[in-house]
Amino acid sequence: EHFHGKEGVSGSNPDNGSINMKKLYRSRTNSVLFGICGGIAEYFNIDATVVRVATVVLGVLSGGTIVLAYILCLFIMPKAQ
Repeated sequence: EHFHGKEGVSGSNPDNGSINMKKLYRSRTNSVLFGICGGIAEYFNIDATVVRVATVVLGVLSGGTIVLAYILCLFIMPKAQ
């Protein structure tokens, strides 16, 4: 089967070529410290409590390495508008 035109091109989008990408932001509304866990929860559409508990558990199991990742996220992730 052969395709001709844009509809057969891999990666093309029918709505004028625009790509709708989700972006990761620090949450303004679901924030305990800096909104990082809340932002991750909003991005993946899960409960923020799950992300917070997972962060604490990983923090304990990783010997604190997750703390460095959290601090990096603080500087890398922009705050939601």
